[in-house]
Amino acid sequence: MSTEIFNNQVAIVTGAGQGIGFEIAKQLALKGAGVILNDFDADLATQAANTIRGLGGECIAFAGDASQSEIIDGMVAEAVSCFGKLTIAVANAGITLFGDFFDYPKENLQKVLEVNLMGSFLLTQAAARQMRLQKSGGRVLLMSSVVGHQSHKFLGAYAMTKAGLEMLAKNLVLELSPYGITINAVAPGATLTERTLTTDPTYPKMWSGITPMGRPAICEDIANAALFLLSPSSGHITGQSLIVDGGWTSVSPLPDLSNLDT
Repeated sequence: MSTEIFNNQVAIVTGAGQGIGFEIAKQLALKGAGVILNDFDADLATQAANTIRGLGGECIAFAGDASQSEIIDGMVAEAVSCFGKLTIAVANAGITLFGDFFDYPKENLQKVLEVNLMGSFLLTQAAARQMRLQKSGGRVLLMSSVVGHQSHKFLGAYAMTKAGLEMLAKNLVLELSPYGITINAVAPGATLTERTLTTDPTYPKMWSGITPMGRPAICEDIANAALFLLSPSSGHITGQSLIVDGGWTSVSPLPDLSNLDT
C-alpha cells in the first residue's frame, strides 16, 4: 500500500493508546492521514500521539470515554477544527469483561454494552452526519471479534456486542451508501497486545497451539486488514465483516481457561 494512500484524509480512532488501535492510528498517520487519537487514559493518549508525531505523522491526542456522546462530539469537532473535515472513523474502543453467565453482574453487562455497542453506534452516527454534510463520502470501520462468530466460554456479553456490531455494519449500508459512506467490520482473533500479554503470560504459547497458522496475530496483521477497508481500494466493499484469525474460526478449538479469574 502506497505510503501516501491516505493523503488528505482525516481519521478518528478510538481506544488507540496502545494495541490494535494504536497500530491503526499510526499506520493511517504515516500513510498521510491527520489522526485524532482517543483513549480513556489521558497519559496513554498523549504518549501514543507523541510517538506518532515523532515518526513523522500528524496526530492529536483526545482523551476521554468513547462511549459518551460529549466526547464523541468533541472528537468530531476537533477533527474539523484542526484538519477541516472528517473522512474516516474507526470505532476501536472496547472492553472485555469475562464472567460466568449465571453470575454475570448487571453492572458489568451495562459497561460492556455502553462501551462496545453504544460508543460505536454514537461514533458512527456523529461521523456519518459530518461526512453527509461534507458531501464527499467516507469510511467507517467497526471493531468486532471472532467471538461474534464462535462460542467462547465466559464471553457471552462481549460476544453479543461484537455480533451486534457486525449487524450494525450490514444494516447501515441502506442509510449510508447514498452518501458515499462505506461501513465494514474487522473481526480479530487472538492478538498479541500489551493487554493480552499482561493478562496471561501463557497467551502466545496457548494460541499458537490452537491457531492453524501456528501463531496468534500481531497488531500489524489487524491493522493491515483495517487499512485496506479504509482505503480507496475498498470503495465497493460495504456491510462486510473480515475475520483475521489465522484460521481459528474454521476449526474453533477452545483455549484452556482453567487459570482465568472470572
